[in-house]
Amino acid sequence: MKFPICTFCVLLSLSFILSCKKDDGPEPIRDLEVQTPQDDKALVSYLQSHFYNYEDFESDPGNHRIKITIDTIANENADKTALWDQVKTKTIEVNDKNDNKIPNNMYFLTVKEGVGDKPARVDSTFVTYNGTLLNGNVFDRRELPLWFDLTDVIRGFREFLPELRAGNHTLNNDGTYEFDKYGKGVFFIPSALGYYAQDLLTIPKYSPLVFSVSLHKVNPADHDNDGILSIDEDPDGDGNPFNDDTDMDRIPNYRDADDDGDGILTIKEYDRDGDGYPDDEDNDGVPNYLDQDSN
Repeated sequence: MKFPICTFCVLLSLSFILSCKKDDGPEPIRDLEVQTPQDDKALVSYLQSHFYNYEDFESDPGNHRIKITIDTIANENADKTALWDQVKTKTIEVNDKNDNKIPNNMYFLTVKEGVGDKPARVDSTFVTYNGTLLNGNVFDRRELPLWFDLTDVIRGFREFLPELRAGNHTLNNDGTYEFDKYGKGVFFIPSALGYYAQDLLTIPKYSPLVFSVSLHKVNPADHDNDGILSIDEDPDGDGNPFNDDTDMDRIPNYRDADDDGDGILTIKEYDRDGDGYPDDEDNDGVPNYLDQDSN
């Protein structure tokens, strides 16, 4: 299968419209603690009553081009294995409006792992995907691959993509790519990992979502071009670069070209002696690029 080279990135977003009556005022946003168990109940019910075309993949295990399809367990499909018996669960804490951490379950299935590199949750990924509501309505689809910066998409997407690996690719004489052996899977997310209270044109508020996705290529990202990969701009070591802001300027380190706010660019402070390690000239255990007091 050939795909044209795509050089643009689309955020998983749509123009939204207000759905409430103008005289009623805005509808209060539901409490996450209340919405989360409702979403989980809907997802579990869906997973218990639906299956994917696992037999197609079993009969042709080397074929990465088979599309994932999902159908209801009923009638001639009554003997199929439910998704519930195949998926893995990942629990993700989401902060509510009072900064309380509310655990949300996402469910996922790695159908084909792929053979290349896994992306970090802040990398750029070349993907195709299909997004549906639990009723089967398709709200978004991409059959030609495009680049997604995982820092700019819904959280469920960036939590799942690191479960896959990229594939092989070759550049053809006509300027198109050919892909094979790429990672492929499907994930099921509560609204808190999607669009939650946004009332989008094709996605109602508080909608759990289903995405099938194929990962073709990965590019490690350095968002601020400071010579440090974005995934490594994680001083507290919790694996989450989104919550690291050394100089407290409301710009996370991975997007901040001067991490310690001392007026010297990180790229100039990181490794002046060229030994491949971050410098710490005052030997206080804090590298220069994170230390306002360093020379």
